[in-house]
Amino acid sequence: MLDSAKKFSAILSPGFFAALLVAAGFMGFIAWDQSHWWKLKEDYGFGWLVPAFVVFVVYDRWPRIKAAVEACRAPGSLRAKGAGRVVLGSVATLAAVFGALLFFIGAFYRAGAGPSYPGTLAITLGSVGMLFALLFINAPEAKPVTPARMLDDARVQLVALFVFPILVWLVSAPMVSVVENNLSLFLLGRVTAVVFFVFDILGLTIEQQGNVLVLPKGQVGVAEACSGIRSLTGCLFAGSFLAAVFLHKLWKKIALVGCAMLFAFFTNLLRGIFLTAWAYNYGPEAIEGTVHDTAGYAVLGLTVVGLLCLLPLFNLKISFSDAPRSTSLFRHTQPRPAEDSESPPYLFSPSPFRTCYPPPSSPASPSPRSPRCRT
Repeated sequence: MLDSAKKFSAILSPGFFAALLVAAGFMGFIAWDQSHWWKLKEDYGFGWLVPAFVVFVVYDRWPRIKAAVEACRAPGSLRAKGAGRVVLGSVATLAAVFGALLFFIGAFYRAGAGPSYPGTLAITLGSVGMLFALLFINAPEAKPVTPARMLDDARVQLVALFVFPILVWLVSAPMVSVVENNLSLFLLGRVTAVVFFVFDILGLTIEQQGNVLVLPKGQVGVAEACSGIRSLTGCLFAGSFLAAVFLHKLWKKIALVGCAMLFAFFTNLLRGIFLTAWAYNYGPEAIEGTVHDTAGYAVLGLTVVGLLCLLPLFNLKISFSDAPRSTSLFRHTQPRPAEDSESPPYLFSPSPFRTCYPPPSSPASPSPRSPRCRT
């Protein structure tokens, strides 16, 4: 154990290695605090996957982390200068101060009142601020340094590799009651309106009373049929993980997370329509239990499949050539090589309708001849 610690300390520098150990301790405390809500509320049940996914992302990025550490302490390492240096220092200081303040407020609140939404959120927000500041301040130093832009600073590039492992705890933390209730009411209102419109346009007997749909066999509360918070948070977590693992550009990651939220909304609409139709045919009691849970997992599954289908588009690379093109489709050929060229004869012509073969070798004619083409 001691030998492994010395090895990692030599690879990462003692200060940054110690910062990672402290960060792991904070994340363990966050997981213990949030686990109360993961057990109590089904909407945040995916939180049990968060620690494993954090470990996986750090393991997957470990070669890049080591390379970023070497870039930080290498002579001539990039460092922000002037206003950029002041901004980075100020942000790190404020994040550390306010993060510590929020963390201690949340810890005291939990110690006095037990688990609560405000206490857990304060602990999580405070830890996020402190961890970013901790990793930035303990990044290896280098002498001499090369002036660069703020975002090109080697320390910023190093800390950027830990954005997902740190920020993902905000997704698994429960929102405060005011925000959660308002967001839930907004989502339920949209789902109720769409479900009522679909059934009404199909000529089926249905009546809307707030977020309750009155069916011939009874009433269905949309809040019971589909949880907008569960779909939103679960799909947001899935989109964040896929973006962190498969994408590197920041704008692509943001776009994929946005697509995950859109997928969550539309798949939740489909879920609401399906469960309401099931209740319409078999009664409101029929959507409880297995049917309800299966439809909920289907929302997450469809979202993940949709995001996986989008990944090739986000990773698509398009190149543009400046070489002039011939306007003829059937007579497009490449120029012959010079007589003194050592390049081999053309085996294939650019045209899809002509195939060229190398000329037969003959000792009597040592000079190169043009290939024979067959149309």
